[in-house]
Parts: sequence; C-alpha cells; structure tokens
Amino acid sequence: MRGLFEHPHRPRWVPGNGGLCLHTIITDPSVDGRMYVAISAAGVYRTDDGGRNWQARNCGIRAVFRPDKYPEFGQCVHKMVMHPARPERLFLQSHWGLYRSDDAADTWQDIANGVPSDFGFAMVMHPHDPDCVYIVPIESDEFRCTPDGRLRVYRTRNGGESWEALVKGLPQKRAYETILRDALATDTLQPAGVYFGTRSGQIYGSADEGKTWNKIIDGFPSIVCLKAAVVGEPRAKRR
Repeated sequence: MRGLFEHPHRPRWVPGNGGLCLHTIITDPSVDGRMYVAISAAGVYRTDDGGRNWQARNCGIRAVFRPDKYPEFGQCVHKMVMHPARPERLFLQSHWGLYRSDDAADTWQDIANGVPSDFGFAMVMHPHDPDCVYIVPIESDEFRCTPDGRLRVYRTRNGGESWEALVKGLPQKRAYETILRDALATDTLQPAGVYFGTRSGQIYGSADEGKTWNKIIDGFPSIVCLKAAVVGEPRAKRR
C-alpha cells in the first residue's frame, strides 16, 4: 500500500531490536475501508479509506525510551487485538504498557491494573467475549522471561479494569519462559480453549478458558507462532 509505504513519517521510523516489523493487521468489520496496523517501532496507524491515507493513532501510549514520552509516533507496539463484535474497542500490549481504546484508536488508556509487569508480547481476545483478553507478562526488556520464574497467564473479563492470574497446572518455580507475540491462541469452542508456546519449545493448553492447564508437548524449537483450529462439526458444548 503506497499510502503507508510513502507515509511522511516513514523516514523517521526506528527499528526495534527485532527489526522494523509490521506485525499486526486488523480490519474493521463495521466500517468499509478501515484498517489498523501496528509497527515496531512506529506505533499504530489507521486508514479509513482502504489504505490510500494513514494517520498515526498513538495518543496516550508511552514511549519510555524516548525523550518525549508521548510522541505522535515512534512507540514500540508489540501486539494489538480487536473483537469483531465490538470493533470500536482495541487492546494493545506495548514495550512497557498495556492499553485499551474505546474510540477506534483515537485515544488510549492505561489498563495495567494488577499485573506483575506491563511489558510483554503475547495478547489474544476471547473468541466469544469482547471484554475478555489474555496476556502473558514478561519481567522487563532487560530480562525477557516470566516474572519471578512463575509461568502465569493473565486474563481480564471486564475490559482491563482488573486482571487475574491463571496458574493451575503451570510451573510456578524456576519457569523462566518467554512467550512471543504470536505464540498465544484460542479456539472457537464452548468453553474456549487457550494455548501458548514458549521459546524453550513447550506448548501448553487449557480446555476451560484458562482455569486449568496441561503441557501438550515438549522438545520443539522456539515457538514463534501458534494457531488453533476446530476441525469438523463439534458439539455446541465441550464435554
């Protein structure tokens, strides 16, 4: 899309440690021509005309590594998600920052309430509940492992007003794991399954929306992307 490739901000975009990475693309099912992208380290951009023109949409997102902590662009966004049932609301995991927007990314508010760290990569929506989001916090940009060596998935069911740790079945000692931005996924069953993979090559899964977990497999190379699919005609309720 030439409108993004030739954006006047582009010469001033700065690569993050993983390179200059456009990692997230979200289309709005309710507005023709509206789409969002998230770029490290450039921030969130939105188009309302099918990609001809793009506007930076980073108001309220911190950039702790820059002299101006709230610039127009240049934030290192790690992941952004939206539920199609409520497309005006988006959630965002940044390089130090956890945010929600209720106005199609025009403004963002901090929702890091009750998490051990607001640094992290992975973020995924619940498939049926637009108020429910899952994340896996990482200790810091200097120590990119789960805080305190405890493998914890965090869930909000009220749009980020509060978070709860989901730990049953996950190791809580010496579990210094890293979960990358696309290594967390859900299926579409009832109740929903939640899955994640680690850089140490382990895959964990929950068949009850995160209440309990099991290790599915071990011994893989680093898991950088994990997807879940429902095959065939499942029953309406998981048994």
